[in-house]
Amino acid sequence: MRNTVRRELVARQLEEQIAARFPVGQRLRVLDVGLGHGTQALRLARAGHRITGLESHAPLIKAVRTALAAEPEGIRERFKLIEGDSRETGVHFLPGSFDVVLCHGVLMYTEQPDPLLAGLARVLAPGGLLSLLVRNADALAMRPGLAGDWETALSSFDSTTYATRAGRTARADRLDAVSATLSGIGAPLHAWYGVRVLTDQVADNAHPGSVRELELMLAAEDRAGRTDPYRSVAALLHVCGVRGAPGEAVADA
Repeated sequence: MRNTVRRELVARQLEEQIAARFPVGQRLRVLDVGLGHGTQALRLARAGHRITGLESHAPLIKAVRTALAAEPEGIRERFKLIEGDSRETGVHFLPGSFDVVLCHGVLMYTEQPDPLLAGLARVLAPGGLLSLLVRNADALAMRPGLAGDWETALSSFDSTTYATRAGRTARADRLDAVSATLSGIGAPLHAWYGVRVLTDQVADNAHPGSVRELELMLAAEDRAGRTDPYRSVAALLHVCGVRGAPGEAVADA
């Protein structure tokens, strides 16, 4: 259920940002860096956009190819899959090649994120949208605290690292630091959302009791992810920058 919330909320937020920035019906060039299982990329391909997915892990590439095989021919033709590291966008793509660049769930496993982000901005066309999904360093104490793990909660307040549920050490980002980096690479912050404000403690194998319960849960999460102060303590932050738009004000997404 936690993954369902994350995927659905990010998809809705992304579609909202795309609709606000590009003419209706425009077929966009989309790059998904760290493609994963391709959930967002496939959704955008079904909407008519041309997708390039960059992924380095063989099992995930295999999973995406399996998913693509079940799609209609038109969608398969719009979807290009490249095996490669997320830090090597300069090797594969020319500057300004994409209208939208996605990098979701990658920065938490990247020790030096600034070069990666600079590479993403480089391949983004002027006015293009950069979509990042990062772990929220300002809320690292929330999960252990709500679980009653007080020692971990106390150590999390001044930390930017954490242990995933799988036991892997990862890093988190603070919104102000991400915003400063985006300004530095020429894609200043345009909008941001919280993701998994209310459901981060839900068990991995939990399922909603009904379609109605799922709809209500997503509605509550969507509202919390757009509303202060709730979005500030979300487990994840969906941060959107716009290439070459230094004069635009930050949106209250």
